[in-house]
Amino acid sequence: MSRPRVVIVGAGFAGYRAARTLARLTRDRADVTVLNPTDYFLYLPLLPQVAAGVLEARRVTVSLPGTLRGVRLVLGEADRVDLDTRTVRYTDPEGRAGTLGYDRLVLAVGSVNKLLPIPGVAEHAHGFRGLPEALYLRDHVTRQVELAATEEDPGSRAARCTFVVVGAGYTGTEVAAHLQMLTDRLVRRHPLPGGPRPRWILLDVAPRVLPEMDERLSRTADRVLRARGVDVRMGTSVREATRDGVVLTDGESVASRTLVWCVGVRPDPLVEAVGQPLERGRLIVDPYLRLPGRADVFACGDAAAVPDLERPGEFTPMTAQHAWRQGRVAGENVAGSLGLGRRRRPYRHRDLGFAVDLGGVRAAANPFGVPLSGAAAGAVTRGYHLAALPGNRVRVAADWLLDAVLPRQGVQLGLVRAWSVPLDTASPEVARLPGGPERPAAQTGEELMTHKPRPEEPVKPEPGGGPARSRPGGEPARNQPGGEPAKNQPGGEPAGGGPGHTAPGPVERADPAGPADRTRETD
Repeated sequence: MSRPRVVIVGAGFAGYRAARTLARLTRDRADVTVLNPTDYFLYLPLLPQVAAGVLEARRVTVSLPGTLRGVRLVLGEADRVDLDTRTVRYTDPEGRAGTLGYDRLVLAVGSVNKLLPIPGVAEHAHGFRGLPEALYLRDHVTRQVELAATEEDPGSRAARCTFVVVGAGYTGTEVAAHLQMLTDRLVRRHPLPGGPRPRWILLDVAPRVLPEMDERLSRTADRVLRARGVDVRMGTSVREATRDGVVLTDGESVASRTLVWCVGVRPDPLVEAVGQPLERGRLIVDPYLRLPGRADVFACGDAAAVPDLERPGEFTPMTAQHAWRQGRVAGENVAGSLGLGRRRRPYRHRDLGFAVDLGGVRAAANPFGVPLSGAAAGAVTRGYHLAALPGNRVRVAADWLLDAVLPRQGVQLGLVRAWSVPLDTASPEVARLPGGPERPAAQTGEELMTHKPRPEEPVKPEPGGGPARSRPGGEPARNQPGGEPAKNQPGGEPAGGGPGHTAPGPVERADPAGPADRTRETD
């Protein structure tokens, strides 16, 4: 008798945990396959430290083949799910089509960027949701400071050293905190004429920083950022973005070469294509994480609207903490439905608290509801990450130790170009390749963002990835119109960007644009 086939689409927090749980419970009595565009699970909460040069990029990646023993990995991006024929159609990184059949399906595709109808944002901003974006942002920020050090025009110098972050949720706050410290260190090595400091502006329409978190954490983060010189502006956002800067909603024009978009996300477009009932773009599931009327299909993480049994009538928020726990319950329930594991159980949760790394030894945390700040919060935050990481703990701890005792390396690697990490993509996990297969972009409301490079611009081949889907976590944010609840960390997670456009505007292009192939992203 053939073994039952289980297909998991996405290897983010939910998909990775579901695969690991199934591998343990089925013990080779089922064929478990993970469909994912990369061969690693990305631990998103530490991505700001990669951008700031604290951690080496591979530290936040966990090998799927190396940690999911007995699980088959298929590299590819899901294009279509047919519930009637029980098949998943996908495209691999080289553009070839494939099909996977299943007896049980787990949809853990996660979320994609939520672009708002603000002129110029899709063309001139970059997100922060994948390794390519983090590596690009580190190079870009370093380059702007180095160019400013030799810039003769004071206006151009000031624009290069002005950095705008939109979204004061978890991701935006951490990005501003870590990269502000990075630019201060860079300026000490490359002094600017006249001795000015780089200027960081953090914007949000919400009334306070970290609006989705406890007010005490919010006050701590706000105090630390302002003490470091970050210009925190609440109740303010971007009205228009151009190549030379941004116009704010209060009418002020800010000259800048850098616009980082950390506003929010929406569920992956594949979710809508499944054709089942949705709640704000997420698949409605029962407390057992099953689709109504489809006992063979489960959904978890950002793809699923899971009833909150602790708050009747509500759904659990899109956070990494929930995705990680739902992945385990999904794995157990799938195994139980096959008669290979324990009895099925509904998803229930208890908040463990939040932690926000503010760089250096500073943080804000409330583990189990106990508010902490300063070095104590920093120790709790790093301890939490080490405990939550499925791998690389020794390497991460070693990088932290080296960063504490040695000067940080402020160099450009030049591995990722601006055109390969545009904002309007559904695949920030993998940098775009010139000539790669065409992919649909992430939709925003009724629109499909399709900004393509100017045909007269030449293409320079770059090393990079292909199509992508399914990624860990992603950070929504309730701090912008149409945004979702923020996520990251002991209860939340980061946000990011997407494919081809003509000019990354304030985030200045370092090389010509590439072709407008489209990729897709997930959990």
